[in-house]
Amino acid sequence: MARQGRRQSGATRNAPRRSGARAPGKDGIIPVLARAVREVEGKAQRGPLPPSARTKFQVVAMLVREERTRIKADAAATEAHRNEQLKRLDGVATILAQTVALDPTVYTLLDENAVFTDAADTLRSEMLQAAGIEVVTEQVADSSAVAVNTRSVVPQSVLSRQLANPFLAPDFSAVAPKQASPRRLSTWELLGPLFRAFEYGGASSCMPLPEPGFLMTPGGLELMPHQAQVVAAAAEGHRTYLLADEPGLGKTAQALLAAHAADAYPLLVVVPNVVKANWAREADIWTPSRTVTVIHGDGDTIDGFADIVVVNYEVLDRHVGWLGDFGFRGMVVDEAHFIKNKSSQRSKHALELSERIRARTGRPLLMALTGTPLINDIEDFRAIWQFLGWIDDKKPLGELMESLEDTGLTPLDSGFYSAARTSVIDMGIVRRRKIDVAADIPARRIADLPVELDDAIGRSIREAERELARRLVARYDTALETRSAGVTVEGIDHDLVRRVATWEREDTSTEKTGENVFGMMRRIGQAKAGLAADYAAQLARNVGKVVFFAKHVDVMDVAEETFASRGIRYSSIRGDQSTKVREANIDAFVNDPDVEIIVCSLTAAGVGINLQVASNVVLAELSWTDAEQTQAIDRVHRIGQDEPVTAWRIIAAQTIDGRIAELIDSKAGLAARALDGSDEEVGSSIDVQLEALVVLLTEALESR
Repeated sequence: MARQGRRQSGATRNAPRRSGARAPGKDGIIPVLARAVREVEGKAQRGPLPPSARTKFQVVAMLVREERTRIKADAAATEAHRNEQLKRLDGVATILAQTVALDPTVYTLLDENAVFTDAADTLRSEMLQAAGIEVVTEQVADSSAVAVNTRSVVPQSVLSRQLANPFLAPDFSAVAPKQASPRRLSTWELLGPLFRAFEYGGASSCMPLPEPGFLMTPGGLELMPHQAQVVAAAAEGHRTYLLADEPGLGKTAQALLAAHAADAYPLLVVVPNVVKANWAREADIWTPSRTVTVIHGDGDTIDGFADIVVVNYEVLDRHVGWLGDFGFRGMVVDEAHFIKNKSSQRSKHALELSERIRARTGRPLLMALTGTPLINDIEDFRAIWQFLGWIDDKKPLGELMESLEDTGLTPLDSGFYSAARTSVIDMGIVRRRKIDVAADIPARRIADLPVELDDAIGRSIREAERELARRLVARYDTALETRSAGVTVEGIDHDLVRRVATWEREDTSTEKTGENVFGMMRRIGQAKAGLAADYAAQLARNVGKVVFFAKHVDVMDVAEETFASRGIRYSSIRGDQSTKVREANIDAFVNDPDVEIIVCSLTAAGVGINLQVASNVVLAELSWTDAEQTQAIDRVHRIGQDEPVTAWRIIAAQTIDGRIAELIDSKAGLAARALDGSDEEVGSSIDVQLEALVVLLTEALESR
């Protein structure tokens, strides 16, 4: 069963497994799912879902995924039957998405990696049996045993690559690091002293970096000087980095271009799920000549011949087997503090992959990226250093040991700790703060962070967008057929497109089916809420105070629930607060060092307050105008701010969200050109809504 790797109990148990056999006279699983999801939706309409309904919600979502996979793989079914069944499943998925809108706290249960409880196992078996599907049991081994991974998969595309190159040999073309011969320090316990060397502080925690030889990238973009220094170091042959720059300094670009400079392909990139889509997008931007593929779930859609393979921590356990034999010449671990707990599965898998890559490649490129290499204590360094091959469980390795020997000192000598700290830093620690490179970066910038809306809610939103496009095309075709005779236009009639978009925007009739663009954007905002809050929490842990903006109350609610569950203190600014409460919440964020995040309403907190104690803003939902977005950012970017400000705009990939972001930016550019610096607003929210509909209809007409 797909959930075996997530069991929390250490004991062996019987777990249900679907055999695929159906009892006579049964209609299959879809009617069972339809009844169950309507029950859950009904309870959600009356208030927050109780535990039993939450379990049913999760089981329905899982069975929808399984049935969809089964239908697509059923070679005996006709195309018409397959399409009919998939359409019925989409109906169930739509109700799941509507339930999320009623109770956003169940969104996390849609994650394929969410914990599947005993109660969920039992309910799943009962629903399969009710559908006439035989359920057999199998023994599930102790989930704490890492050696047996029942979820391990090998995607078909990877098998094709292996067949195309069956004699892939280890790469020892590069000279392996010299191993230190046993000398004075061979009997000393050194890891403890190395960690303590960083407790005493000292000079800059940044290795010497060369002057950049160039600032232009293969894709024709310009690097900032501090970024180009790391790329130059890789070009000169340095191969291991703990890249600990503060967020907003472009670690992703530095890693991708370092791999290009080192020719470290194929390259493995391990990241949190929230930034997986962003890594693929950045790879296309910075190294466009290199193909990139992203592993989702079991990896059925990946390109086994790609140069860059991106995988998130949550599914790493399924793929660690074939990844270790793939022949990677480089590996990047993003948000490397995720692996600090060496007893965790994700840490064990990352360390295993690093060791296997080092065994196959003489000097692979290894990069650990994190704005916060230390969260609790100095021991947090241990797993990261081991990933980079600087140490093992007991002692320093290779170049680090040689460097320590060359100091001529032992831990009893007063100068050892300073020299040891320098030896470790020279292995590849790179740490720059925004304030250190302020001349390199803009005082205010907006960084888009694409996120993926997976599973039922994402499919429901994309289907609603397709339905809106179909409705626009139907309006357009009807208008073509009924307009005055003798009027002909070659290709797409763009004037008519704009008129159709205007009709759609102004149509408020109750008879109209489907969602309008405004309702769709609200649903996208709700779907992004948990992912945006997750990123804000990571930022807060990395760089300190963060301002979180949202348009809708339910998005703010999800964010606050996320922060509370993680033990992050926050305050909030909402429209229904009294002046006294509002001022107290602002004061808590500004003056209390333990209040890490302030959750703000775009309309209630967009003007009139000063929050320059922070330099990072998360925009969880898009505004309809650039002016509203700018007003929010200017709560932080104002007189008294002594650091560059970065606004992280969360964009739902593969949806209309991205088009609207581009439209808002184009309106901002128009304002800048037309008004030469004036802050007077050009355009309005209606303009953006209209232009979004124009783009959607035009793309639909071009694709048919």
